[in-house]
Amino acid sequence: MSKLYVLTGGPGAGKTSLLNELEKKGFVTVPEDGRRIIREQIAINGDALPWMDKEKFAGLMLEASVNAYQKMSEIPGEKTVFFDRGILDVIGYLRLEKIPVPEDLEMKAGEMVYHNHVFILPPWEEIYVNDPERKQTPDIAISTFNCMKTVYLEYGYTVIEVPKISVTQRVEFILDMIR
Repeated sequence: MSKLYVLTGGPGAGKTSLLNELEKKGFVTVPEDGRRIIREQIAINGDALPWMDKEKFAGLMLEASVNAYQKMSEIPGEKTVFFDRGILDVIGYLRLEKIPVPEDLEMKAGEMVYHNHVFILPPWEEIYVNDPERKQTPDIAISTFNCMKTVYLEYGYTVIEVPKISVTQRVEFILDMIR
């Protein structure tokens, strides 16, 4: 069975750069679905955007996260897979937005489990950049970090904070932790 690891944290903490470096090292990676969903919604003039219809956006995020989890858990052999966010990140998002978490989402989160070690990247203002898909403030990045940490801990995961070091060093830190 594959080992499924989650990288989580607030926006702009370096998750995508870290995931890209892990992919270069030959690991299977799953990019964050949020940015893809935002781009698709903008392209079709949709409203399932985090600044328009947060519940619709969360629903698309959940659907994508569940599909990615199912696909990666079916990979034959023992592969190490890194996800840029997991199913529990949708719960964190809903909590941040003060939207009730559906019961079926809580059930899915309990059934679709990742490796017990979850890697969380702390807010890092020096590398934080806004763009058309990332409109959050650094303060929201901090709130997101805290919320994601709480959610993963509540579900029994061991949350490992990745230090603010170079991408290469972050990769080595994670690889040392999973060996």
